[in-house]
Amino acid sequence: MKAMTKRLINCILCGTLVLGMLAVPSMDVYADRTINEVQESIDHQKEVIEGINDEIDALAGEQDILLEQMDDLNAEIINMMTSIGMLTDEIAQKEKDIKKTQQEYEAAKNVEEQQREAMKVQVKMMYEGGKTSWFNQIIKSSSFGDILNNLTYTESVLDYNNHMLDKYETAKNQVHDLWDRLEAEKKDLQTQKKELEDQKKYCDELMKQLKAQSDNYDALIASAEKEAKAAQKLLQAEQKELKKLKDAEKRRQEEERKRQEALNKTYETTSYTQIVDNAGGSEIGKKIAKYGLQYVGNKYVYGGTSLTNGVDCSGFTYRVYEAFGYSLPRTSYAQRSSGKAVDYANAQPGDLIMYSGHVGIYIGGGYIVHASSSKPYPQGGIKVNKATYREIIGVRRIVE
Repeated sequence: MKAMTKRLINCILCGTLVLGMLAVPSMDVYADRTINEVQESIDHQKEVIEGINDEIDALAGEQDILLEQMDDLNAEIINMMTSIGMLTDEIAQKEKDIKKTQQEYEAAKNVEEQQREAMKVQVKMMYEGGKTSWFNQIIKSSSFGDILNNLTYTESVLDYNNHMLDKYETAKNQVHDLWDRLEAEKKDLQTQKKELEDQKKYCDELMKQLKAQSDNYDALIASAEKEAKAAQKLLQAEQKELKKLKDAEKRRQEEERKRQEALNKTYETTSYTQIVDNAGGSEIGKKIAKYGLQYVGNKYVYGGTSLTNGVDCSGFTYRVYEAFGYSLPRTSYAQRSSGKAVDYANAQPGDLIMYSGHVGIYIGGGYIVHASSSKPYPQGGIKVNKATYREIIGVRRIVE
C-alpha cells in the first residue's frame, strides 16, 4: 500500500513538473524548439499519462481486492451476529430450564424430608412405650407364629420406608445432577457468546480500518485522475505544436529537395544501418545491432519470445543474442547482471541499455532498438528510440 502510494505520488509529481515546465512558455519559446524536443516532450508526457493510468489501474485493482475483503468480512460479521442471537436465545432457555430444575429439586428435597420425618415418627412410635408400641404388639401375640408375623411385618415396613427414602433421595440427586449439567452448559454457552462478541468487536474495528483504506484509495484515484486529465490536456497542446513544427519542417524539406534537385539532383539520407556502421565498437556487436534492426515493425507481446510473432523487451534481447550463441537470462531484471558494466558515454552497438523494468540494444548514435510496448507500430512494437528517451540505469557489454 505504501509502496503503491509512493509510486503514484512520484508519478503525479512528475506529471506536475511537466505541467509546470510546459504550460507557461510563450510563442517565442515554442518557435525556438525543435521537432525532436517537442517529440521528446510528447513521449515523456505519454509516459507520464501511461504511468498515472497504470497507477490508477493498480490502485483500482487493489481497491477491488479490499472491497472483496470488506464483503467477506461483512458476511462474517452478519454470521457472528446471527450466532450471538442464537446463543442468547439458548442461554435464556437454559436459564428457564435451570429455574424449572431448581423448583423440581426443591420439591424432591421436600418430599425426601417429609419421608425422613415420617420414618422418624414411625420408628419412634415403634420403639417407645404405649398401647400401640411395637413391643406391646409382640408380647400380645397369641403364638410364636404371630410373633414371627409381627416381626416380619415390622421389618417389611422398615424396608419399604427405606426403599422409598432411597428412591426420593435418588430422584433428588438426579435433579441436582441435571441442574449442575444445565449450569455447565449455560456457562459454556456464555463463554462461546463472549468469544463471538470479542471476535465481532475485532471485526468491527477491522472493518473501520478497511473502510478508511478504501476512502484513501478513492482520494488517491481521484487525485490521479485529475492529474491525468491535466496531463492529457497538455499532451494535446504539445501534439498540436508538433504538427505545426512538422508541417513547417515538411515545407522546409520540400524547399530543400527542390533546391537539391536544382543543385544536380543530389539527396542523401541516413538509415539505421548507417548509424551502426558509423559507430565505433566490435564487428560482432554491430552485427547483433543490425540483426535486431531487421525485426523493426514486428509486434510486442507480453511474455513473448518470438521475433516474428511477438516478443516483450527481454524476450527480444534474449532471442537476438541467442542467434549469436549467447545465453542471456530471460528477464530484464536478471539481464542487469549479464556481461560487464560500462558508462553510457562509452556505449557501443550491441550493448544492453538498462532501464527500470525495461531493456534495449544500443545501435550507436544515441539510439536503441527495442520491443517498446503493446501499442501498434510505430507507437509501439519493435522500434528504434533515442536511448535517453527514459532514464538509463546501466549499460552492460555482453560482447567485446
